[in-house]
Amino acid sequence: MWSRRLVLRSVLLTGAFALSASAFAQAADVLKVGILIPGSKSDKGWMESSYDGLMAAEKKYGDKIQVQMIENINYADMDQALTNLAGKNDLVIGVGGQTQASVYKIAKRFPKVHFSIVGGNEGDSAPNVAGYDVKQAEIAYVAGAAAAMLSKTGVISYVGGLEIPSIVNAGKEFGNGARSINPSIKYVENYTGDFDDVAKAKEATLAAIAQGADIHYHILNLGLRGMEQAAKEKGTHIIGSYTDRCGTDPLYLAYSITGTGYQVQYAIDQAVKGSWQPGYKEFGLKMGPEASNMVICGATPEQKAKLESIMKDLIDGKIKVLKG
Repeated sequence: MWSRRLVLRSVLLTGAFALSASAFAQAADVLKVGILIPGSKSDKGWMESSYDGLMAAEKKYGDKIQVQMIENINYADMDQALTNLAGKNDLVIGVGGQTQASVYKIAKRFPKVHFSIVGGNEGDSAPNVAGYDVKQAEIAYVAGAAAAMLSKTGVISYVGGLEIPSIVNAGKEFGNGARSINPSIKYVENYTGDFDDVAKAKEATLAAIAQGADIHYHILNLGLRGMEQAAKEKGTHIIGSYTDRCGTDPLYLAYSITGTGYQVQYAIDQAVKGSWQPGYKEFGLKMGPEASNMVICGATPEQKAKLESIMKDLIDGKIKVLKG
């Protein structure tokens, strides 16, 4: 009887160890992804597009990936948020160039973790960090051309958040694109100092409207709500950013696609396949319409052909634009 108990116990233990090993192997095959979305995932902009990309990746890979997301983080808390993600995940994605400084800082402490920056700028480098440049200035040029085609007053406006090189360069190229269509167009440019300040974005848009602007473009997050309020009150219109949502809101006459969600999916795809690489990588128009594109809702054949011609010239290098 005693002998039988020993044998039974041995069988149970062996089975338990086998189960543990199997469970460990299964867990080892799961890619753990941490993503920091500093703003709101429902901002109709950069953050929401990135979140949509995350949702698409989860749908594609199912239980092959496990996601941890941190949303709405102040700049002062960014290091702590990234540290939290890096301690629990294989791949950490920072959404927005505003995460770049913290990513490079925290990446030094976690050399075995891969970090990808959606909207990363050229310059910094680390063996475990990838920076994906969305090339906002490039598509802003095309958006400017679209704005000039759509404007009835001959006055257009741009509102940016932080007055940093990538955002300023996009604003300059928006103006350049508009002038390529209408050399005498008036261009009003403003910066609020904050991507999420609704009141300041509304104030900047109203100031542009007072100067005659009837088409507005932006690089804002939640601040876009302020632009929407101003445009609705004054009967003007917006060119949206990041995602094609034609037909969902009459305020919007066109959309520039800046595929931040595409970059989130790209980072996860590469990590799942085992082909993730560090370093700076340009996306933009050359990576296809999911990465970058311009759509006028209900465009005429002439408008569509002109936009396609401009985008081809940008890809071919016939039109040169600033970095950002």
